[in-house]
Amino acid sequence: MAPGGSSYQDIGDSHNAYADYGIAPENAESKSSPFRKSTAINIIGGNHGTRSNTVVHELLECPVCINLMYPPIHQCPNGHTLCLKCKSEVHVCPICRHELGNIRCLALEKIAESLELPCRYQFFGCQDIFTYHSRLRHEQNCRFRPYNCPYAGSECTVSGDIQSLVAHLKDDHKVDMHDGCTFNHRYVKSNPQDVENATWMLTVFNCFGHQFCLHFEAFNIGVAPVYMAFLRFMGDDDDAKKFSYSLEVGGFGRKLIWQGVPRSIRDSHKTVRDSLDGLLIQRSMALFFSGGDRKELKLKVAGRIWREPL
Repeated sequence: MAPGGSSYQDIGDSHNAYADYGIAPENAESKSSPFRKSTAINIIGGNHGTRSNTVVHELLECPVCINLMYPPIHQCPNGHTLCLKCKSEVHVCPICRHELGNIRCLALEKIAESLELPCRYQFFGCQDIFTYHSRLRHEQNCRFRPYNCPYAGSECTVSGDIQSLVAHLKDDHKVDMHDGCTFNHRYVKSNPQDVENATWMLTVFNCFGHQFCLHFEAFNIGVAPVYMAFLRFMGDDDDAKKFSYSLEVGGFGRKLIWQGVPRSIRDSHKTVRDSLDGLLIQRSMALFFSGGDRKELKLKVAGRIWREPL
């Protein structure tokens, strides 16, 4: 489903490595970046240091991709700089159109090494300051970085904080929202043989002041079709581990029970599903639980979420 709402931001991380430093380049920090605001802004907490001069910061932006440049920084014979990735993709200087050589801008690299910058997720709550190179490594795991939309079954690129994602799930994906820490859901499918095109279900529960995503879907393990239910926590992994949950499905004197710890939505839906970290139901057993002529899937999945003692 296409992303909706202008308040949701798509902030991803590139995974192309720079050989000199073993770090990944970040996405474009546009001309409206919060880092371009006045250097008089106070930074609370984090390492000691002062914010870099805005002019110097602008000099370190690649004119092609607008990313911050990290060594090796290259320049044309007239002194115009660009990043390593863009140099590999263009053959003439984007400023003066002079043919590019293989010239390093060592002076700018030295300046870059002396800078200290705030985390790019400062406006999400991170107040730490980092050296030019450690900033990238921090941002890849910053606990304030936006979360990806947890909805499965569509290529949704929306990301943001938890509050905005909850609104996005409700308004754009039409996900059912429930309050409470216990649930009893019924899943019905008229053609249980059609595993490949099974509908992926998602329900969000508000419990203990947090949100939990209940996933239910069908897929194949090898050639064996299975159904799976599992829970994800809308927050970081450290907070997810403070909770446990159970899932139960059964009928006609048989019962399957799963108990586990919800996974953070930092772990992708596919990662959790492929790890089989949830309640697995073979199709033959699911049809047995459904009763009748076993030509229609009718599963009742009950569950409970609780907080683990400190």
